[in-house]
Amino acid sequence: MKKIGIIVNKGKPEARIVARELLYLLEVRGAHVLLDENVASDVGRTELGARVEEMGQQADLICVLGGDGTLLGIARKLAGRSVPILGINLGTLGFLSEAEPDNLPHAVDNLLSGQYDLEERTMLEATLIRKGVTLGVYTAMNDIGIAKGSFCRIIQCAVYSDDAYVATFSGDGVIVSTPTGSTAYSLSAGGPIVAPNVDMLLLTPVAPHSLTARPMVLGGNQTIRVEVDAIHKEMGLSIDGQLGYRLEGGDQIFIRKSPYVTPLIKLKKGGFFEAIRTKFQGEWE
Repeated sequence: MKKIGIIVNKGKPEARIVARELLYLLEVRGAHVLLDENVASDVGRTELGARVEEMGQQADLICVLGGDGTLLGIARKLAGRSVPILGINLGTLGFLSEAEPDNLPHAVDNLLSGQYDLEERTMLEATLIRKGVTLGVYTAMNDIGIAKGSFCRIIQCAVYSDDAYVATFSGDGVIVSTPTGSTAYSLSAGGPIVAPNVDMLLLTPVAPHSLTARPMVLGGNQTIRVEVDAIHKEMGLSIDGQLGYRLEGGDQIFIRKSPYVTPLIKLKKGGFFEAIRTKFQGEWE
């Protein structure tokens, strides 16, 4: 009997309704369910309540109800657990999601019969060092962003690949992303779309004050070092665009491929390029 976790973004209007339906579909087919403790009482099943960390230890797979941002946050919390995740889209774009609320019965049948593929998504590890002291080590699924404040002047980002000097970018900052993150912030800054199975790191300058500064594809086994400087103190480090930390001039950020991956459950046969066409079709037609 499969043990399946359900994690819900309660901020989405239909979250409780979809969670209740998914719970019913799983239990009626004999699955054992662990329910996000934040929503278990709302659907009258407090005995199923569990924390995300408990699900990571006990569940065979986890269904995440929300948008891409919800899935990114859960992927970071579960980093190192190697628990397969199915995204059920309650957001707008839902690029990382494989199921929609109106096809839940089909999705549940596939989950319980094992009719799905796993796609391992690369993650990033960023280490922030200030004056020789490590302030933190962070994991991201999409990207690590280094950027100026909203109303500040430009910042300088000196970039190194391993020990080789690459360039100094003056502008709003730089983004280092995984292939998964190539369809997120990097894409908005002019970066390319990269298939998720490519072993690489993507470096994208943001609003650079240069006609020659372009996105760069670097090897997946390389370490990118970014040294930041500015005449002001409004600089920040962002993790998947969700967590932020203030930077100071002289800070160094070492970014490499994380030893962890996120296994995403893929139900559809069309794969990545079909998702590209369907999610972005309004812009490309």
